[in-house]
Amino acid sequence: MAPDTAARDRAMSPRVWALFVTVAVLWGIPYAFIKIAVDDGLSPGFLAWSRVLVAAVVLALISRASGVLGQVRGRSRWIAVYAMLEICVPFPLIGFGEQRVSSSLTAILIAAAPSFVAIIALKLVPGERMTGSRLVGLVVGLGGVVALVGLDVAGSGRELVGAGAILVATLGYALGPMVLTLKLADVDTRATMAGATMLGSVVLLPLAIAHPPDGVPSGDGLVAIVVLGLFCTAAAFVAYGRLVAGVGPGRASIVTYVAPVFATGLGVIALDEAVGVGAGVGLVLILVGSWLSTGGRLRRRTGTGVGGG
Repeated sequence: MAPDTAARDRAMSPRVWALFVTVAVLWGIPYAFIKIAVDDGLSPGFLAWSRVLVAAVVLALISRASGVLGQVRGRSRWIAVYAMLEICVPFPLIGFGEQRVSSSLTAILIAAAPSFVAIIALKLVPGERMTGSRLVGLVVGLGGVVALVGLDVAGSGRELVGAGAILVATLGYALGPMVLTLKLADVDTRATMAGATMLGSVVLLPLAIAHPPDGVPSGDGLVAIVVLGLFCTAAAFVAYGRLVAGVGPGRASIVTYVAPVFATGLGVIALDEAVGVGAGVGLVLILVGSWLSTGGRLRRRTGTGVGGG
């Protein structure tokens, strides 16, 4: 490694870790708010549309004010693909799943994303490799997911359906960063996310119309929509896009190993959710897998990121 490259890597390290922690928190808290919203009677489709609409307005204003919104011109096809993988399919499926399982279990299941990424990246992303401790970590993390499903979910058909929907959503979360890296690397992250959420709000509108709320959502439901749209969608997407730019999609997806810690704690404290044996074992294995998969650190990857700076 050249001296100037090594210097850039050292300089980027605090920023990368700050982004990692920020995304972990922002991706750890939405599951509790999704649970609050669906338990309040909001349909998964309406909740997904409303949070995406809030995010689209915010991101469009930010992108326009920053002068980057024009970068989406001519890139609508890949932005639409990204929106489908990261928003239009996962968001309603997670809401559907959380009608059947707890918020903490949802977050832990989504920790399967790095395993999907590792397999897909071998074929699609230059420089992504599954070797040594990273391979062991991915296997250990996946073992945690298996333990969770096998011990806590296997006896309930309703919960299995919910868990299956969440795992399908997880596949979308694994593929989304690949599109960012391979097809939208030269577009500012804010513009990409603005375009994706605007398209997502249009695609999800029929679901919202088909399953509207019975009346005006309660205070809890409205707060959930705002938090999910403003922080867990708008802010989190921009932060995650920059994290992918810093460390590549494989290592960036490891954030889904850490987010369950915040999600589980919030579910237990705020929603009085019980953590079963499978969740406890699964969470420990997933955290161990996270550490092994990253070698105890995050390093900047060059040539595999998105714009946004």
